Amino acid sequence: MRAIGVNEFGGPDALEVLDLPEPHAGPGEVRLRVHAATVNPTDTGLRAGLYGERPGDHDAPWIPGMDAAGVVDEVGEGVDRLRVGDEVVALLLPTGPHGGAYADHVVAPAASVVASPAGADAVAASTLLMNATTAHLALEAFDLQPGATVAVTGAAGAFGGYVVQLAKAAGLRVVADAAEKDVELVRGLGADEVLPRDGFVDHVRELVPDGVDALADGAVTDAAALAAVRDGGGLATVRGWDGPTERGIAVHPVMVFGAAERTDVLERLVAQATDGTLTLRVARTFPADQAPDAHRLLAAGGVRGRVVLDLS
Repeated sequence: MRAIGVNEFGGPDALEVLDLPEPHAGPGEVRLRVHAATVNPTDTGLRAGLYGERPGDHDAPWIPGMDAAGVVDEVGEGVDRLRVGDEVVALLLPTGPHGGAYADHVVAPAASVVASPAGADAVAASTLLMNATTAHLALEAFDLQPGATVAVTGAAGAFGGYVVQLAKAAGLRVVADAAEKDVELVRGLGADEVLPRDGFVDHVRELVPDGVDALADGAVTDAAALAAVRDGGGLATVRGWDGPTERGIAVHPVMVFGAAERTDVLERLVAQATDGTLTLRVARTFPADQAPDAHRLLAAGGVRGRVVLDLS
């Protein structure tokens, strides 16, 4: 089968089209014919070797991709929730034994695979699970009650945008950042207050003098975000930063890897994408063999919506 991956870590041009043996579903697993795979920062990290010299349970090649959409074409023993022909999305662990989503076929635990959002094509559907699950985990860690105030940095991005929408659905007050060109986008996602990105912490303190109850840091400002949070509040980080903290603020490094088999969470997010609570945003689609260009576009920054590889 065709796959896109690396035999040696490096820049975008390290990605190459590979001809690999076709995998098959084992007990408790399903196989997908992948039609679309979203390009995420975790993919560029794997490609560059940021997860160690030999990530995963196998040798080279290594196949990136945590987000896949496609059709179930093989069902392993013991799986009764999914059927051949089901249109599905999957949250994959590319460092695992089967590799990631950049392939014509991928095998995954059945628990990591759920029905696609109704009415969404594969390209749009593929953009949901990784970033929405990360946003869900951030809010889950905060455990805020309706009416509490949460701040969001990087609110125009995929993670930040989903935090805004999930927080509003949970009855929270949302204070979000935005560059001038993104103000209407972030307002459209549901933020109650949209403040300038430059000097965001100071603007938050002007608006909420005691500090917000929690902050989801999609902009990866880490320690700089603490000043916006009230004493005893919470800070969710997405690149592993875990302190030191101050004033009793709890830091929650949010890692999606441990949630890949939380089927109930994945199904809930699909339902929220189906009913319009969550917005699927596609910035640009590339043919699979143009994956290096897709990685370059993501690395350049400023992308609003997701970059997707078409493997159909």
